[in-house]
Amino acid sequence: MHTGFLTIYWRDMIRFVRFRTLLISSLVQPALWMAFFGIAMSANFDRLGAGIPIVPGSIQVPYLTFMGAGVIAMTTLFTSLFGGIVLLFDKNWGLMREILASPLPRNHIILGIGLSGMTKSFIQAFIIIGFGLLIGVGFFAGFAPVDTIIALLGVMLFVAVFSLGFLFFSAAISISMETPEGLQGIITLLTMPIFFASNALYPVSAFPVFLQELSKWNPLTHLINGIRYFAIGDEFYSIGVHYSQTPADIFLSFSVLVGFAVSMFLVAWWRFRVAVVT
Repeated sequence: MHTGFLTIYWRDMIRFVRFRTLLISSLVQPALWMAFFGIAMSANFDRLGAGIPIVPGSIQVPYLTFMGAGVIAMTTLFTSLFGGIVLLFDKNWGLMREILASPLPRNHIILGIGLSGMTKSFIQAFIIIGFGLLIGVGFFAGFAPVDTIIALLGVMLFVAVFSLGFLFFSAAISISMETPEGLQGIITLLTMPIFFASNALYPVSAFPVFLQELSKWNPLTHLINGIRYFAIGDEFYSIGVHYSQTPADIFLSFSVLVGFAVSMFLVAWWRFRVAVVT
């Protein structure tokens, strides 16, 4: 049984821990984003929902809590899209040529990079949740300890599948590029449309019709749906909008993410099979 993907995994995690500047910035930046943007905007957006009648059995969720799920998703997106850049460094340093020439199955390279990126996303998600709770984010409000554990597992399951999908996508692009600058250009082009065409910061119902349709196919929207369902609840009000999700809705969102991850793995596998590194 091949365990080469574990070598790729541990090597990338060791590099992540040793590059302390990258480690600290990747952990602190999303927390600061939540603190400054979330707290600054929370009072303004909460006014929009003031005075609106609430359906019995539902709850009023502050904007900071609403946005907290979006920050987790945003961080996971950025981390995953940039996860493949390590492959470009390996290509430039000549390491990828040696790896591809070894007996190691090429899909193990993809899996190793995917698992390391997923682990980084877990670490960041836990830090954001912990910091959010300290500054007043209402995740798991009223949950029993067992329910909180189940909710955390649900959030991490969605984060895991989403991050794998975009890590595979990033790996497919990286093995096809020659310079990190090219990858950064593509990622910069993609991140803003994916992020802002989702329900991370604002209700999708306020979007123009074509953006609402685009949002339905956006994997980030489905990740946020899952995070809010597990961390906040299945029915709540925020920014004057009533949100209600059923288990069937969440299963659909999870299925979309699984389909996206499988598709991106197949694309990455194809690119690695035909890749030639000189």
